[in-house]
Amino acid sequence: MRTIRVVQYGLGPIGCAVARALLEKDGLELVGAADIAPDKAAKDLASVLGLPGELGIRVEEDARVMLRTAQPDVVIHTTQSFFNEVYPQLELAVLAGVNVVSSTEELVYPQLRSPQLAARLDFMARKHGATILGTGVNPGFVMDTLALVLSGVCKKVQNVKITRRVDASTRRMPLQRKVGAGMKPAEFRKLRKAGKLGHVGLLESMALVASGLGWKLEKVTEKVDPVLAKATLRTKYFTVAKGHVCGLRHTGAGLSNGRKVIELDLQMYLGAEDPMDSIELQGEPDLRMVIPGGVEGDTATVASLINAIPRVVEAEPGLKTVLDLPIPRAFQAV
Repeated sequence: MRTIRVVQYGLGPIGCAVARALLEKDGLELVGAADIAPDKAAKDLASVLGLPGELGIRVEEDARVMLRTAQPDVVIHTTQSFFNEVYPQLELAVLAGVNVVSSTEELVYPQLRSPQLAARLDFMARKHGATILGTGVNPGFVMDTLALVLSGVCKKVQNVKITRRVDASTRRMPLQRKVGAGMKPAEFRKLRKAGKLGHVGLLESMALVASGLGWKLEKVTEKVDPVLAKATLRTKYFTVAKGHVCGLRHTGAGLSNGRKVIELDLQMYLGAEDPMDSIELQGEPDLRMVIPGGVEGDTATVASLINAIPRVVEAEPGLKTVLDLPIPRAFQAV
């Protein structure tokens, strides 16, 4: 495999973790980075990553400058969760003919909420010879792709039930904030109603599973409830008083032909006991897979993005989902 030139767009906790991993990955060369934060832009990337010395990679405030000077094959994009908000960023890469692997949750199945925007981006990507993929651990793997892989040994599937329980106290600060840690219940509900809080991507996971199995969902339900602390909880980032929000439970169901065929249950809160991932397929045969402790989200997100690079480079141009590419897998030099 030839060396693939990669740039990192977005240097939050996940973006920085990706950049560090890229520096150690055979077959990939980190050649550029971009972030608009004043404390990162115009600095050598080593200082942003907390590494000694210099890497000779300037963090550009303007992604267009990064694309022009670095001449990458792939952009790893880790800025925001919502497709419509990151569209201009994706468009920059596409117009330059550069492939994109993005952690934007809505990009895992962009046709769900923004079909016209997705069609436009797909057209542009094909025109300019670029491939775009949204992926990650959730959405992108645990609550969708992994279930579809398991279904490959079933003669038929009648129901899919996926549960993910995460101890959010072990995760990065932005995620703890995103699940509402430390808020009062009323504040949680207000922000959730405004779409400014909570997990993004549960319905994308459901759409991905349904599409992969060839199911047409006639009705979809979704519910998000706060989980309240039973005692004072402390993490590296937050102190949560008893009765305040320590996380959330996000559930969804998809119905077809009048019956529930997909059930998703995401529990993310501080101090969650017995974290795990569980996938149950009712069919022929029935299957149940449990991952004790669950897939560690931050590490897995980084790995998902990096491991997608060769598959995206080899794919035909266009806006893709994980359904369009070979199964996710690690790659390394032997």
